[in-house]
Amino acid sequence: MNPVVKVVQPSGILDGTKTDLLCHEINRSIGEGADVILIDLEKVSFIDSSGLGALVVALKTARAAEKRLCLCSINEQVEMLFSLTQMNQVFEIFGDRQAFELTLGG
Repeated sequence: MNPVVKVVQPSGILDGTKTDLLCHEINRSIGEGADVILIDLEKVSFIDSSGLGALVVALKTARAAEKRLCLCSINEQVEMLFSLTQMNQVFEIFGDRQAFELTLGG
């Protein structure tokens, strides 16, 4: 059976003004039966510390519900932030949606 995948795609700057919306989307996705949540960051230009915190909360929420949370399509600034904070070792990150879809098997 193929896992149920929900894609969340924030845009612009992921900061304190958008963290509640992101967390709401993650909780809604879990409530709707998603097995895997992919946060596609292709349209995110910048992430500040509160945005990073929201991603960590989203990951903890998914793990508590025994769901898989992945990220894809991060830009250079986000990649640098993840490297500096070592979040690149915490999150499952894919180059793009296609690379993510290859891991699903199905």
